[in-house]
Amino acid sequence: MIVSLREDADPQAVKRELASLGLWVASMERGVGSGGIQFVVAAHSTGVDPSAVAQIQGVGSVSVPIPEHPRIDNQGPQVLVAGHAIGGNHPTLMCGPCSVESPEQIDAIAARLAPLGVTFLRGGAFKPRSSPYNFQGHGDPALSWMRDAATKYGLRVVTEVLSEHDVTAVAELADLIQIGSRNMQNFALLKRVGHVGKPVLLKRAMSATIDEWLLAAEYLLHHGSSGVVLCERGIRGFDPSTRNLVDLTAVALLANVHRLPVIVDPSHGTGRRDLILPLARAALAAGAAGVMIETHDDPGRALSDGPQALRAEELQYVLQKLQAVTR
Repeated sequence: MIVSLREDADPQAVKRELASLGLWVASMERGVGSGGIQFVVAAHSTGVDPSAVAQIQGVGSVSVPIPEHPRIDNQGPQVLVAGHAIGGNHPTLMCGPCSVESPEQIDAIAARLAPLGVTFLRGGAFKPRSSPYNFQGHGDPALSWMRDAATKYGLRVVTEVLSEHDVTAVAELADLIQIGSRNMQNFALLKRVGHVGKPVLLKRAMSATIDEWLLAAEYLLHHGSSGVVLCERGIRGFDPSTRNLVDLTAVALLANVHRLPVIVDPSHGTGRRDLILPLARAALAAGAAGVMIETHDDPGRALSDGPQALRAEELQYVLQKLQAVTR
């Protein structure tokens, strides 16, 4: 935002009024031609309606830059997925195993999730792993196992697509297509997913800025996605005490200023099951539209991410606490 002052204005008085609104002056410049003073407002300032700034005594005009991501800026706080509004009056719960390991496993997990108020069954059919020797997922069969289990128990499916070649198969069986953190800026994949016209859960890359994240969402909407839900899953920090650093400041900013739906993944965010409840509570308090939590009936035998997966009784306790907080 650029605030141009009238010639008779008191710059210091205007600066104080801007500060009272939560706006910080990043620099003061001389306007081209007129020679009048212009204040450049810092990007990290509070979100304020430009019309309120224009009413300050001594302000001649207010200029707002053309947004880089107009579609996601105008999307709004709700995304409809198979009849369910993410960003509605109640937090959306997405739960399931890291990997879909067998039809029996995913059916048993879906059966216990349905009575707990969970809306989305999550699970990986295709798994991006840092090591080529780790379990990569069962692929297409796992998609069918997951879809069958979700339909049987009245749940919706959210699952990740890794490759342009798998977009059609995933789109046919998933209600919400997930783009993982490693693919947030895989622009060819974003375009291909956008073309199928379904809603997308877009995870933040490990070192992505908020603007980079929003521009990735813009790619999806520009190419046809019906809506984008952002997912904060932790960014790369310097302290190894937890797996990642969950940026709740970004959640608050996106939910309360940009007015966008944000899901928080405390399982990947911490890599520790004992921190999932307090972090999930904090996420909802910051404005998150819901949480994504991993669960497994036998974490010690999980084919991926066992240490962060909640057992059945642990998940039930966590969800009860979260529902009590949000009532």
